Amino acid sequence: MPLIEFLDQRRKWDTFVVIAVILASIVLCLFVFLTSLNMVQEERKKIYVLDGMAIPYTASQTGADVNLDVEAKAHVALFHQLFFTLAPDEKYINYNIEKAMYLIDESGLLQKNTLEEKGFYQNIMSASANFSIMTDSIQFDKNQMTFRYWGTIRFDRRNGGTYYKLITSGKIQVQPRTENNIHGLMIRNWMVEDYSSFRSENGNN
Repeated sequence: MPLIEFLDQRRKWDTFVVIAVILASIVLCLFVFLTSLNMVQEERKKIYVLDGMAIPYTASQTGADVNLDVEAKAHVALFHQLFFTLAPDEKYINYNIEKAMYLIDESGLLQKNTLEEKGFYQNIMSASANFSIMTDSIQFDKNQMTFRYWGTIRFDRRNGGTYYKLITSGKIQVQPRTENNIHGLMIRNWMVEDYSSFRSENGNN
């Protein structure tokens, strides 16, 4: 083989090797960059929590729709807890109702005004009565964004107590989280479907 042809082939081969090395380096750099970017994004989703002994634990951040079912039920339970946990103390009643109003639209205010007009809160204070509620179950339809709530209310007075069955329903709307609305949800079109006594303190129906 003539020297000129040999040198020409050697030059082509060297050029091919150089181009292959450059392409491989680019691919490797892209792979490292994408892998590092993905690791950084995953790390940002982790939250480090310190317990009482200052030992860190990791908690993962997830999207809102992943836990929507749990968040919605917790939101509904919290609202009913605030709205129906009452004591013969005007400041306590106002505080609970005010906190509850951050979790619901005007339908909650309408119910509150109706009870107020009927002297409900005034009767609680004059009778030294206590209201407490226990959540029995909550049904949430993620597709329709609607809920149904079942609870039991205990009404304690000086001469005894009465248990009431409570069933309510409404819609759930997603909104930004705030300090007063930690779940970032809003109850809309809230309705009381059933509120009836079913047992007195001595067990009589």
